[in-house]
Amino acid sequence: MSNSFELPLFPLSAHVLPGGRLSLRIFEPRYVRMVKEACAAQQGFGVCMLNARGDKARNEHIYPVGTYVEVIDFDLLEDGLLGITVEGQRCFQVNNIESQPDGLRVGQCEWLDNWQATTTDMDVAPMDTRLREIFDKYPEVNALYQQPRFDDPIWIIYRWLELLPVNTETKQQLLQQKDYGTALKFLSQLVQ
Repeated sequence: MSNSFELPLFPLSAHVLPGGRLSLRIFEPRYVRMVKEACAAQQGFGVCMLNARGDKARNEHIYPVGTYVEVIDFDLLEDGLLGITVEGQRCFQVNNIESQPDGLRVGQCEWLDNWQATTTDMDVAPMDTRLREIFDKYPEVNALYQQPRFDDPIWIIYRWLELLPVNTETKQQLLQQKDYGTALKFLSQLVQ
């Protein structure tokens, strides 16, 4: 089985990682089509971080590491727009991007290995405690998760990568690592 697959891409300034949730307002016709097709096929799509310095005409405005997401909830908002909540499933690498006639970008992608927690390196304190504090302080973040996984070090690291205002290049470099050790060291210095 080939590791390569096609995925419609949704570039955003915010990012979601595996186990993370994000509420989105969908209004551009190309993304309304993308969501409808994904839901009809019971599949997801890719959320990628925007590269502000990348050339849009050559599709360099989309960073190569993204997250495959699935729609877990949707609603018609008061302003008539489509509101969806997506949950990140798995990271992927974009190798090539093509534009469809309506402007939707479709990436030729391959899966990245999921980070695995080892029993010898499960201590993420005080990052777990600080994350609980954020969830308590910001009800809009807490409301996205029925069952936060504060006992899962990988889940905690991913949430910090989503929440902290770290530059996108750094996030991309951390996500391309084979394991979470580099991200853990980096985040531990920021979260005290």
